Amino acid sequence: MSDETTPEPDRVPGAPHPRETDQLFGQSQAEMNFLTAVNSGRLHHGWLLTGPQGVGKATMAWRIARFLLTQPVEDGGGLFGEPQPHDSLSIDPDHPVAHRIIALSEPGLFLLRRGFAGSTDSAREKSRQEGKFAADIRVNEVREMASFLHMSATDGGRRVVIVDSADEMNVNAANALLKMLEEPPDRTTMLLISHQPSRLLPTIRSRCRELRFHPLSPEDMHAAMEQAGHAADETPALAELSAGSVGEALRITQLGGLSIYQELAALFASMPQFDRQRALKLAEGAAARGADAHFDLLLTLLDVFVSRIARTGALGTPPVTEIVQGEAELLMRLSPDAHKARAWANLAQEITDRTRHGKAVNLDPAALVLDTVFKIQKTASA
Repeated sequence: MSDETTPEPDRVPGAPHPRETDQLFGQSQAEMNFLTAVNSGRLHHGWLLTGPQGVGKATMAWRIARFLLTQPVEDGGGLFGEPQPHDSLSIDPDHPVAHRIIALSEPGLFLLRRGFAGSTDSAREKSRQEGKFAADIRVNEVREMASFLHMSATDGGRRVVIVDSADEMNVNAANALLKMLEEPPDRTTMLLISHQPSRLLPTIRSRCRELRFHPLSPEDMHAAMEQAGHAADETPALAELSAGSVGEALRITQLGGLSIYQELAALFASMPQFDRQRALKLAEGAAARGADAHFDLLLTLLDVFVSRIARTGALGTPPVTEIVQGEAELLMRLSPDAHKARAWANLAQEITDRTRHGKAVNLDPAALVLDTVFKIQKTASA
């Protein structure tokens, strides 16, 4: 097994890595679409796995890798020799390939992801010890992948590349990867995970087949949370708050997001009156030393709350699922009609732009939170 204390840029803190996850929930259609291509005997070399972050794209990529690398390579008869229909990507967890993949020692697999920060070996080693990663996937990491494909071509086996995530490639890295997609090596399958495919080069998208992933239902969310070791009684609320993303649900759970959202609802319940003490408490919590993750989550939850207010007025009815008790009544009071909904929608965009700018220029977290609360209070009063 992998060492969970080893920092990895594609691991959700407190959860198993996708390569260690046995089952995938809620994405059976995507799996069947891939198996249809497998069973046709004409498997495309490039696949773009798209959808919201945290809904199972990486887990699917690792399932595909395990499956492909356990299939025999035969001469003739298409990719898999004589046609033998497959109805599942699951393989025996005791298969040697499965063990090697978990240990990241499978010779037929290359994982392209962000490396450690720094431009020299000593700087990268220091970053490794501190768990600091580069902001993007750089061209040097793509060149390592090219070397892997060239060296492994001589053994005649199948090769799989997982890019997690393709959105994080810088321009030079994306162009280097594009060349490989344009001239794919034999028996190679490249799996590109993308949360925002619109950010990718159009030429990369055009050379891949797309597998689309969708938000999880509350039932699938509950099963996925259990598998990750975080069974929760508040699954419907988590599914609603995380927009069906188990990765986001795990982050919310670990940082006490439901309690934070409940505090936000209590603050907004007093509006258009302003509860100064509650607002200051929120701001102080965001500005505390080492509270970066808490600050980011608070901004996310503020955005979610304002968006739910706007949607309530636009639709004339609150969401079916309440995240906290009494939320439906509060949303209807703050946004009773389409006119008010437009004001809240405009505010939601303003808050998004303001928080993006504030984080970019390192604005004081407490000031940013208080400014956001003031804007919400002003809109509620109008």
